[in-house]
Amino acid sequence: MSNTNFEERRKHLQNLSDEELKDKFWSLLEQVVDPLVDLARKNTTPSIERSVLLRMGFSSVETSAIVDGAMDRGLMPYGCGHIVYRLSKDNNLSIRETGLKLIDGDLWDEAIKTFKGGVS
Repeated sequence: MSNTNFEERRKHLQNLSDEELKDKFWSLLEQVVDPLVDLARKNTTPSIERSVLLRMGFSSVETSAIVDGAMDRGLMPYGCGHIVYRLSKDNNLSIRETGLKLIDGDLWDEAIKTFKGGVS
């Protein structure tokens, strides 16, 4: 960037105090970072969901089966851990029992009804 170009581009900043420059910097940074934070808050990945399920006590092989089942049914946005937890509460089952039932192919219709039917 030429010196002339730099001088032109900084004109709107030259009369700002250090504090005003700092505030401007943080304001611009928020504009860049806020959409990324929003994306992370509203989206998940199979890797994140497997990690959640691992912490709930499932094995690596079990987590993959549950995540694959959720992906196949379009339930990933609801979170696999949330699905297992909610179904366990609704059916008065342990977390482990619920996950194993999902792995066996059971409870998926209920999960679809619960999460895609507008109930959360």
